[in-house]
Amino acid sequence: MQMKALFIGQSYIDITFLTDHLPIGDEKMVARDYAVSFGGNAVTAAFSCAKLGIAPDLLASVADDWLGRMFIDMAAKYGISVHHRKVAESSLSFIMPKGDQRAIVRCRDDNFKHPFPLLNLTGCRALHVDGHLPDAAIHYAKICHEAGILTSLDGGGLRANTHDLFAFIRTAIVAERLCEQMKLTPGEMLTYLRSRGVRVGGVTMGAKGLLWYDETRNERFLPALDVPERLVIDTNGAGDIFHGAYVYSYLVDPDAEWEQHFKFARAASAHSIQHLGNEASLPTLAQINETAARFGERRQTPVELGLVPERDKRATKPATVRR
Repeated sequence: MQMKALFIGQSYIDITFLTDHLPIGDEKMVARDYAVSFGGNAVTAAFSCAKLGIAPDLLASVADDWLGRMFIDMAAKYGISVHHRKVAESSLSFIMPKGDQRAIVRCRDDNFKHPFPLLNLTGCRALHVDGHLPDAAIHYAKICHEAGILTSLDGGGLRANTHDLFAFIRTAIVAERLCEQMKLTPGEMLTYLRSRGVRVGGVTMGAKGLLWYDETRNERFLPALDVPERLVIDTNGAGDIFHGAYVYSYLVDPDAEWEQHFKFARAASAHSIQHLGNEASLPTLAQINETAARFGERRQTPVELGLVPERDKRATKPATVRR
């Protein structure tokens, strides 16, 4: 079967638990709830795309241990073809969500034993990377960029290859964390992305929405959906699911405007924060449409949020999801 899309990233097994605080010293606590799932930025995005109906190929770190075999079984359940980049030990994340925040402890092995595999990209229509596996990310981003294949970047944080990657990225959606690391405001980040040749760029800001620009270079603002605080359980992975959903939306309708792709992804993300753990957070098409219909947009503007000067005030149309 030909490849439909390729996602590249570091794989994790996530242990997500609900508790009021972490024990220290000789303390013991019992968590209120927990979930065990796949994790990693591009990895979770790949599972999101697969859950919606298009199973991509995934190039990821894989260890020959029981957690690695658990991860392979998880991918097989969703029809994801995994291309292994071998490491000695599987990576783990311990995640404690609280409201719209989450504390994370990561145990990561990114000491790869072999070069990345060379893949046949025949049929591939989209590449999504998160900057992990940096040599593979650059290699495939360059090939796909030159071939006219959509290249998408999850800029969750500053990595060794971030600046070099932008030269081969068509759509880059970055997190506020990257803005902070680069000492840029969200607006300044958009200017930087344009200067690097990124055709569609944006900054996700959680409950504050998405500040972005389209292929005409016009800046836009997409408010978050107004999910009540009492329904928010776990925001971890919401951004990754956002990425997987807009890649899926693009694959279904590549001629649609990016605003439509991002509104679809916004509803996917809004669904995800109401569930514990990445797997339970993955939405179906029906759940995305239900979420878009149930929650209106937050009544906020980029001016009120301090994202742009008063003279740059913009508005967006109400969310509509069609899939």
